[in-house]
Amino acid sequence: PPPSQHARAFVNPVKERELDLRGLKIPLIENLGVTQDQFDTIDLCDNEIKRLDNFPRMRRLKTLLLCNNNIARIGTALGEQIPELETLVLTNNKLASLSEVDRLATLANLQHLSLVDNPVTRTSHYRPYILHKLPNLKVLDFKKIKLDERKAANKLFKSEAGKQHLADIADEGKAIAAEASAKAPEKRTMTDEERRLARAMIDNATTPEELELVQRQLRAGIFKAPEPPVQQQEAPAAAAAAAA
Repeated sequence: PPPSQHARAFVNPVKERELDLRGLKIPLIENLGVTQDQFDTIDLCDNEIKRLDNFPRMRRLKTLLLCNNNIARIGTALGEQIPELETLVLTNNKLASLSEVDRLATLANLQHLSLVDNPVTRTSHYRPYILHKLPNLKVLDFKKIKLDERKAANKLFKSEAGKQHLADIADEGKAIAAEASAKAPEKRTMTDEERRLARAMIDNATTPEELELVQRQLRAGIFKAPEPPVQQQEAPAAAAAAAA
């Protein structure tokens, strides 16, 4: 069963329903549909998540805690999946490109964001860029955004140098997307025999791990039928003896 079915649920100090999925070695975000959108806060800190994506539609979710993961990529549909999100804590992850942060602009209600201890914080014009791209943000990296710095950010990106910086970041994003697309395994159409074998493997699975392996392969479009067992050839001496 997914970890969320047995996670600790409680009412936190700010009177919000919270789901604790901290430190469970979770590799990716999945199966949150079983929560039935009953939580205001979900804590996924101290896991092994690499991509911020794959949420079901969760209109109640307001706070998402993802400290100490391996997140380097952000999905493009967060605004549809978690439209009411107000606080996103991504402290100590692996986000390195401002073009990835662009995708947070779909979160229209986002007000508090932490990217502390991500490589992206060391890029040129990091804070002004975030303020320019996320106009509704109120707090960045636990520091309140002042009106003067927002005005300065907008002025910067209206200048020729700022416009060139925006263009360079956009080009970087296109390059990253192209590289990711080239690395992605090509999905293919399953044969009738593979479909039959997949159904049989699901029916005959004896552990949750076996079932999950087949289901993941099917979702990714990379299901491969198991190789038939190799028949061992008889040793020449034994074969000769049998013939005699």
